[in-house]
Amino acid sequence: RMDPMITVQVPLRISFFGGGTDYPSWYREHGGRVLTTTIDKYVYVSVRKLPRFFDHRVRVAYSHVEHTQSVADLKHPVYREALRYTGVSRDIEAHYDSDLPARSGMGSSSAFAVGLLHAVFNMRNSFVSPMQLARDAIHVEQNMIGDVVGCQDQVAVAHGGFNLIDFGRDGSISVTPADIDDRYREDLERSTMLIYTGLSRHASEVAKTYARDFGKEQERTMQAIRSTVDAGYKHLKGGDIDAFGRLLDEAWSWKRRLSESVSNERINAFYTTARRAGALGGKLLGAGGGGFFLLIVRPDRQADVREALRDMTEVPVRFERKGSHTIAYRSNGRRERY
Repeated sequence: RMDPMITVQVPLRISFFGGGTDYPSWYREHGGRVLTTTIDKYVYVSVRKLPRFFDHRVRVAYSHVEHTQSVADLKHPVYREALRYTGVSRDIEAHYDSDLPARSGMGSSSAFAVGLLHAVFNMRNSFVSPMQLARDAIHVEQNMIGDVVGCQDQVAVAHGGFNLIDFGRDGSISVTPADIDDRYREDLERSTMLIYTGLSRHASEVAKTYARDFGKEQERTMQAIRSTVDAGYKHLKGGDIDAFGRLLDEAWSWKRRLSESVSNERINAFYTTARRAGALGGKLLGAGGGGFFLLIVRPDRQADVREALRDMTEVPVRFERKGSHTIAYRSNGRRERY
C-alpha cells in the first residue's frame, strides 16, 4: 500500500489598510486591525511519507532541493522548523511551488508555513481549525525561526476571503468577514491592478527597521495607519471606490514615514508615474522595499496606466473566498479531489 500524498492550496493575500498594526510589538500595547483579502494566486505544498529505499531520509524541494538524514539538518528555515513543530524528524518528502515570486510582498512565506503545517496535519488525519493553523504558523515564524513578521498574513490565508482582522492587547485574534455588497466588491476587484516592481527583499529584514520597537516618533504614524482601516472599510461599504483609492494614497504616505527602508527612489518614481497616468492611489504590499505594488485605478484609466508602466509586469487578479484547503489526496494510485 502506498502512503498518501497530500497537496494543499493556499491563497496569497492583498492587505489594503492597517499593515504594521499586526506586529506583536505594536498590538500588544495598542491593539491592531487590518483590512485584507485573499486572491486567486496560490502556493502549493505537497507532502508524503518518504519510502525507505532511498539513501536520504528527508527530501524537500523549493527553488533548491535538499536531501538530508534528518529534518534538523535542513537549511530552509520554514521546512526545518514547521516540520520540527509537528514532530516529524525523518521519512518525509515535501514540495513547494508558488504562482508568484518569493520575497515579493504577497505573504508567500507565511502561506508556505500555513500550507506545510496543514498538509502534515492532513497526512495524519488531524483536523485543525483555520485559526489554530494560523496561530501555529505564527509560532513557527516568530518564535521558532525568530523572524520579525506580523500576524495578519497567516490569519488571512488560513481563513480566506475579504476580512477585517483584529489583534487585541491580550493577544487575541478575531476575524470578521467584511460586510460589503457584491457589486462594490466586484467594482473594487475591477479597479485593482497588481504590478511587479522586479525588486525582491526579505520582509523580516525591512520590518526590523521599524517593527521591533515602535518609538514615540512612530506612534503617531502608526495611529494614523490604524485609523485608515475603519475609514477605508466605510468607503467600501458605501461603494465609494474613488475615496478608497485616495485613502490608500494617504496610507502609503504614512507607511513611508516608518522607515527609509520601506520605499526607495525607484519605487517612488514608479508610483509618481502611475499616479500621473490615472491611479487614484496605491501601496507597496508587505513590509516594503520591493515586490508587488497594488494600484487602485478606475477601469477607464487602466490602459493609460499600463502604457505608462509598460516596462513593468502586471498580474491580473481576482479576489478569492477560500482559505488554505486540500486539493488532492492521492493514495494507491488513485487521485481524489476535494
